[in-house]
Amino acid sequence: MKLKKIIDLVEGDLLTRDADLDMEIGEACGADLMSDVLSFAKEKALLLTGLTNPQVVRTAEMADITAIIFVRGKRPPPETVSLAEEMEIPLIAARHTLFEICGRLYDAGMRGCDVRL
Repeated sequence: MKLKKIIDLVEGDLLTRDADLDMEIGEACGADLMSDVLSFAKEKALLLTGLTNPQVVRTAEMADITAIIFVRGKRPPPETVSLAEEMEIPLIAARHTLFEICGRLYDAGMRGCDVRL
């Protein structure tokens, strides 16, 4: 699914400059524990989270996450946005809950990151 379609589905606001709106993202995961992201997220996935600190972007870079959606109307501080722009990780803010956004993406055909056993 293209990033532009994802932003439209979640009624999100793109927070970073120069994002490739045509990038394809096939899987998504939702987590507030960054240790879970490192353990279970798949490369090139979309991360949905309520955390907005710079550590989220650092974790996303380590896990090779493609983009991040902040849920529940949360907005990251400027240092988080700057770091994401430096690392070329698009950030999106959406007002809906994690549950709602996951449901919208799932209904549109987005796959979840399966737990690696």
